[in-house]
Amino acid sequence: MKTTPLMTLGALIGTCLIASAQAPTPGPDRPARGNRGFGGPPPPEMLAKYDADKDGKLSPEETAAMRKAMQEERLAKYDKNKDGKIDEEERKAEMADREAAMIKKYDKDGDGKLSEEEKKAMPKRPGGPGGRRGGAPGAPGAPPAPPPAPEAK
Repeated sequence: MKTTPLMTLGALIGTCLIASAQAPTPGPDRPARGNRGFGGPPPPEMLAKYDADKDGKLSPEETAAMRKAMQEERLAKYDKNKDGKIDEEERKAEMADREAAMIKKYDKDGDGKLSEEEKKAMPKRPGGPGGRRGGAPGAPGAPPAPPPAPEAK
């Protein structure tokens, strides 16, 4: 008697797993993901520097050349021991430089740190911090925002 519902449940779970494992195919309602899912065209300064054929977008070859050049620039700047890799100490130096650049750009009151208001005024990147998938709840392509908390009485 319990066998039929268990088999049905197993078949349903298996179907769901298979359906969720398939990659979505690009189409008119779902364009191919360019720029590793960051959405939109690259910034104008990147186009000016790496768009060799000047068609207003980066081809796969241009994107590969851009990545290679950016990696070479990164290694030249941060690979202090010249081993061709960024180790933990070198990565910390890179992150400190990035943080300093963000503070310099967005610290409006000049106190050397970003207040909550200054953080809110920063432009939002698609997909959340770092432009990665998932991103902040409610962002395009991210999980929906949780419902608001009930009001205290």
